[in-house]
Amino acid sequence: MANGIIIIDKPAGWTSMDVCAKLRGMFREKRVGHAGTLDPMATGVLPVFIGRATRAVEFAADSDKEYITGLKLGVVTNTQDTTGEILEERPASVTRGELEGVLPRFTGAIEQIPPMYSAIKINGKKLYELARKGREVERKPRPVTIHALEVLDEPLPQGTDFLLRIACSKGTYVRTLCHDIGQALGCGGCMSSLRRVKAAGFTLADSVTLDAVQQAADRGEGESLLLPVDRFFAGLPVLLLKTAGAEKKIRNGAALAARGIREGEYRVYGPDKTFLALGRVADHQLVTVKSFFEV
Repeated sequence: MANGIIIIDKPAGWTSMDVCAKLRGMFREKRVGHAGTLDPMATGVLPVFIGRATRAVEFAADSDKEYITGLKLGVVTNTQDTTGEILEERPASVTRGELEGVLPRFTGAIEQIPPMYSAIKINGKKLYELARKGREVERKPRPVTIHALEVLDEPLPQGTDFLLRIACSKGTYVRTLCHDIGQALGCGGCMSSLRRVKAAGFTLADSVTLDAVQQAADRGEGESLLLPVDRFFAGLPVLLLKTAGAEKKIRNGAALAARGIREGEYRVYGPDKTFLALGRVADHQLVTVKSFFEV
């Protein structure tokens, strides 16, 4: 039975759910979920949780992310990226200095109006479903945080004027950021490429391609590519239970006395160092936040 995390370098043209469906077949496991949707045109880090590890998705989805994105100036589209229908074209002769001059406006705590071509629901309808019917509805601005925003000195892909590195909070629309930067420059703009280089604490260095997973699965070695689920919680301190009785209590969902242990969240392990749960110590008790042992 497959359990663990696999970091996929998502290829262009695939939806995040396409990747999950493919992995369900490779690992013969129905429980598969991802942390953070990538648009079909985007590539890069897609953390996928398999088996019992899917219980960690809710924690991973809230994580900060980092992207390398292409900015095309002088073009405005209905999707805010180059896959969409062109709405406006204007001459654009923006210098790097002019671009860097507007970036501070988009750094820190900002508000974004979600694009119509997004999966956000308004009155039970996904925005992109309404957009495909030619309808536009009012969207409320949403707060996001841009931790870092800089112009990169790297070779430019075709059809791209600048490359940007963006470190941001959950819920940030990079294509909306590109659109808004274009508006601030007075010439319009859209996203021409997107590569996620970090999500849920994982980077491209942790990732594998779908082809590599398929080859390993064909050899019966697919599970060797799975990272243990406690790797996601590596930033938390370890709490090692000393007795089988204590482990039994945790497995049964009971609280444990935890005197003399600092309050906070812990990775909880059994006496044999099996990862059991994400736990929290408060009021001299250890309680389970989420269990990860197989039932």
